[in-house]
Amino acid sequence: MIKLVRARMPYGKYKHGFITDLPVHYLEWMEKQGWPNGMLGQYLATMYEIKTNGLDRILDPIKREHR
Repeated sequence: MIKLVRARMPYGKYKHGFITDLPVHYLEWMEKQGWPNGMLGQYLATMYEIKTNGLDRILDPIKREHR
């Protein structure tokens, strides 16, 4: 989870933004397009699950401590 809260988007509209700060609509769009390979795809898929299930707050303490 620490690596996830530190990860940033390497390209696109949200380039350089934290993956944990991506809006749900963007994650939904990415899910329909197909996740990229590797860790980026895993991070995006994880954030999609967290946000679509309303669990964003579980990351707040990790963000405060590790960003």
